Amino acid sequence: METFPFSSIPNLPLFFSMFLILYSIAYSIVFRNWSPKIRPEACSCFISLFHGTPAVFLATFAIFSDQNRGFSSPNTKTQNLVLDYSIAYFLTDLLHYLVFFPTDVLFIGHHLATLFVFITCRHVVFHGSYAILTLLILAEGTSFCQNVWTLASARRHDNQLAARVYSNLSPYFYAFYSVVRGIFGPFVLYQMGVFYSSGVADNVIPRWLWISWMCVVITAIGVSILWISNLWVELFKEKKAKLEKEL
Repeated sequence: METFPFSSIPNLPLFFSMFLILYSIAYSIVFRNWSPKIRPEACSCFISLFHGTPAVFLATFAIFSDQNRGFSSPNTKTQNLVLDYSIAYFLTDLLHYLVFFPTDVLFIGHHLATLFVFITCRHVVFHGSYAILTLLILAEGTSFCQNVWTLASARRHDNQLAARVYSNLSPYFYAFYSVVRGIFGPFVLYQMGVFYSSGVADNVIPRWLWISWMCVVITAIGVSILWISNLWVELFKEKKAKLEKEL
């Protein structure tokens, strides 16, 4: 059975440097003319665009290239590379929140919890990346739409194109997000719970650790469902108000 010590893959510093450079480019060039209030958020979306969709394709390739894939299978080199890629992104975005939004406890807590899951999978037990990367695919599968929606939302009050993109994209993005986070996410979580609770993985992934993973995922899915539910409520209120105004 292969093991991968810390020194075997130097990708993390490389990926971390890459995301820092991308953030710097976004802040100093891409969004230099944007309002200081929304400029940091736009930069966060920018690096997320370079993480989310690439991570989905990389994770999918890493999973299906492993013939022994399973919830307790050992991590492959490719799977470890994807984990390092995501760890670097979340470290960069965590730094962003600590600098610009230090009171945003929800997102800081989310990033710390996510990093705990990725780092323990990658550098502590060296197993379980199949489960973690499957969840990563679901989580980042909606990221492109979410980033476009977020950027459009930030400029919708002073830019007509952004307002149209926001208005047209919102219901489709909400529906897509609801299906992924509200149906597929809980389904994978249920499969993980059934497998790990059977005890067959306790010799490679300690019970306390997989329970911690489950708690993080349950919390993340719950917060996501609450967030998208509130957006649906706001959308229906806006549509109702617009209809009443027309009548």
